[in-house]
Amino acid sequence: MNPFLNNCPLPGRQTDIITLEHGSGGLMMHRLVKNLVFEMLQDVMTGNGHDGAMLQVEGNIAFSTDSFVVKPLFFPGGNIGELAVNGTVNDVAMCGAVPQYLSLSFILEEGFLLEQFKQVLLGVRNACLKAGVQVVTGDTKVVEHGKGDELYINTSGIGKIHPKAAIGSARVKPGNVLLLSGQLATHGTAVMCLREGLAFETTIQSDTAALNPLTTLLLDRLGSDIRFLRDPTRGGLATTLNELVAECGWGIEIEQAALPVHAQVEAACELLGLDPLYVANEGVFLAVVSPHVAAIALQLMQNHPLGKYAAIIGRISDEAEPLVLLRSKIGGTRVVHMLTGSQLPRIC
Repeated sequence: MNPFLNNCPLPGRQTDIITLEHGSGGLMMHRLVKNLVFEMLQDVMTGNGHDGAMLQVEGNIAFSTDSFVVKPLFFPGGNIGELAVNGTVNDVAMCGAVPQYLSLSFILEEGFLLEQFKQVLLGVRNACLKAGVQVVTGDTKVVEHGKGDELYINTSGIGKIHPKAAIGSARVKPGNVLLLSGQLATHGTAVMCLREGLAFETTIQSDTAALNPLTTLLLDRLGSDIRFLRDPTRGGLATTLNELVAECGWGIEIEQAALPVHAQVEAACELLGLDPLYVANEGVFLAVVSPHVAAIALQLMQNHPLGKYAAIIGRISDEAEPLVLLRSKIGGTRVVHMLTGSQLPRIC
C-alpha cells in the first residue's frame, strides 16, 4: 500500500491506482490531495489550499499558461511533471520576467498508478526548487478509463518583469545578432528514440530545464540590449525564426555550421528522418541582441551551466523579402519554412 494513502482505501477498492472516487470531491479526493499532493509539494507550495490565490506582485507582470500532454509520461532526462513546471517557467522568462508563482492542475485517468503519480509529483517538486517558484493554487480531476491517456497537466505562471527588460519583436532591427543558448533537438529526439525503441542505443536525454537563471543573468548585465527572447519548443527553431520574421518584418540569415547539435542527436535524427531545425526543445532559448554586446552575451551564456553549448548562429538582415535563409556547410543557401503538419506529435 502506498504510505501516502494509508487512510485512503474504501472496501472492495484497489489502493494502488487512481479511481473515479479520487475525483469525486469527497473523502477520497481530499485524502489524495492532502496526503499525496500537499505532502510531496509542501516545500514548494504556499497558501492554505483555497481554490484561488491572493498574491502581492508589484509593478508589471508576465502571465502564461500551457498544457502538457507528452507521451510517454516518463522519458530519459525527465517526466511530464518537470516538463510542465519548466515549460511555463520558461514562457514567463521569455517575456523578460522573473517567474514567481505557478498554478498546477492535473487531469488523471482512472487506473493510473499512484506510484507513477508520486514520481510525477517528485518531478514537479524538484523543478520548482531549481526554478525558485512556488505553487499557489491548483486543481485535480479524474476522468473515466480510456478518456485521459493516463495524465494531463496544466500550469499557469506569473512573474515580475525585470526592471531592465525591454523584450519585443518590434525592437528587432537589421544587424542584430542571433544566439542560441544550447544544443538543438535534444528533447524531441530523446522522446522519439524512446517511442521507436532506440533509447537503448543512445544516451540522449531530454534537455528540459528552467532557463530563468540564465535569462535573468543576461538582463542583469545587458538590459535592453537583449531585444528578443523565445524558447523554440513545438515546431522547433525553424518555426520560431519564421514567427519572428512575420512579427518584425525583417529577414534572418543563419549558418548551418554554427548550429550546435550533439552528434548522437544528429545521427538519431538522420535515422528517424527528422530535421533538427523542426524538432522540439525544452531547455534552449533564442536571444536576439544588439551587435555590440553579442560577444559579451555569448561569454555570459557559455560560462553558465545552462548555456555551455551556446553559439552565435546568425543575424537579422534587411532583405527586401523577409525570409529565413540558411547558408549550408558547403556554401549554398536555402529558405527555411515554418513547420507544416506534425513532425512529432505529443512531444510536450
